Amino acid sequence: MLGLGLLIGIWALVSIGTSSSIPSPYETFQQAVVLFSDPFYRKGPNDQGVGWNVLASLQRVAVGFGLAALVGIPAGFVIGRFSFMSRMFNPLISLLRPVSPLAWLPIGLMVFKGAHPAAIWTIFICSIWPMVINTAVGVQRVPQDYMNVARVLNLSEWKIVTKILFPSVLPYMLTGVRLAVGTAWLVIVAAEMLTGGVGIGFWVWDEWNNLNVKNIIIAIFVIGIVGLMLEYALIKLATAFTFEEVKS
Repeated sequence: MLGLGLLIGIWALVSIGTSSSIPSPYETFQQAVVLFSDPFYRKGPNDQGVGWNVLASLQRVAVGFGLAALVGIPAGFVIGRFSFMSRMFNPLISLLRPVSPLAWLPIGLMVFKGAHPAAIWTIFICSIWPMVINTAVGVQRVPQDYMNVARVLNLSEWKIVTKILFPSVLPYMLTGVRLAVGTAWLVIVAAEMLTGGVGIGFWVWDEWNNLNVKNIIIAIFVIGIVGLMLEYALIKLATAFTFEEVKS
């Protein structure tokens, strides 16, 4: 509460010192009350409430993130399980992972011929690396004693994955999922500013073109709150599936 009060206090001082170019917290709050009194209005394809824009962005994130999980988690298991695959793909991951996700956006526009699939493609690219890397690291850190027991019992590869690897790797995998969701939510805002259409990123850019600074500040808080909710939900999920070994 003290931190939030300090933020609002600094904001109020800045708004006074900039000769009203930045609205005060009270003026922004009044605008937020008006804005959220009807967040789901529709007056045309490019004039929709903030609620529809947030839902559109979340939909893109869900599709791109889901596709990344379908590809990235199995790929992480394979890369972590087999040293040959690890040696083959680690240089490629090291090469492509530092590339900004927005650098892939023009490729998506060229291939998919549309802003919506291009934004999903960008989310896919930025989400896949944390899941691949964390899952592979989790597989590589499974205690060797577990694998020795599997060899003694002559377990099939499917049983090794389902009975040994998956329970041990789950905390690492969920950490990768959490990092991927946070990155995806960051990237979708920037991608929508460039591609247009319905979405919270486009809404911010459209409000800037209208010089509506109050709505931009409100959008910043909305983006932060939604990201915080996603982060909190995944932390609770990870905590529910994380266990500690009991030492006797």
